[in-house]
Amino acid sequence: MRSGKNDLYDDLKRQILTMELDPDQDLDEVGLSEQYGLSRTPVREIFRRLEGEGYVDIRANRGARVIPMNHQTLRHFFLVAPMIYAAIGRLAVQNFKPKQLGNLKDTQERFRTASVSGDALAMVLENNRFHEIIGEMSANAYLQPSLGRLLIDHARIGHTFFRPRNDDMRQRLQLAVEHHDGFISAIGAHDEDAVVDLVFEHWELSRENMEMFIAPQGMKADALVEVPAAAMEKSS
Repeated sequence: MRSGKNDLYDDLKRQILTMELDPDQDLDEVGLSEQYGLSRTPVREIFRRLEGEGYVDIRANRGARVIPMNHQTLRHFFLVAPMIYAAIGRLAVQNFKPKQLGNLKDTQERFRTASVSGDALAMVLENNRFHEIIGEMSANAYLQPSLGRLLIDHARIGHTFFRPRNDDMRQRLQLAVEHHDGFISAIGAHDEDAVVDLVFEHWELSRENMEMFIAPQGMKADALVEVPAAAMEKSS
């Protein structure tokens, strides 16, 4: 039973971060109970835990759904993300433990390996874990929950960043890997200003790709006109 609950918890987090589950998608309590060999009570406990962490929204008499993304949440995300990341970075420099820095380095190596192999899902998860560890380094009970909520939407909005389609996007991804190396060096050197500078460089790097996801390039107008025109010719 315990193993089933852990698996369900980990799988739902992963599927939400990697967009295997869409924002606002309903979660099938009965189906998940059967799939993981659980009664409905522990499934509901997992839903409540995930709701507390910002992954799930539980609605009265309607069940659980993946936390939605809408205009208001996206606006709030873009307004506060750099500020929170910078504050977390400063506190991480002040409060990190050597073991945490070691964990950060290990996570970075997994992220680097995934970037070389082109494993997009692994990159999403390892990138998320990298920034989670920096949050843990901050040791701040007020900022860490805010960071956790930001990272959920950062992963979902920015997932296209880890699926580069051209040389420019591939260069941006390589620069992100280098930024992570820079974070490790600056934190290890207790250099707050260097960490904050990297936060804003790293943010700008990913922001443009997130904007591409939110407002993708439109279809050419003539492509929309040609289909009806062809249909009219056939009908005549």
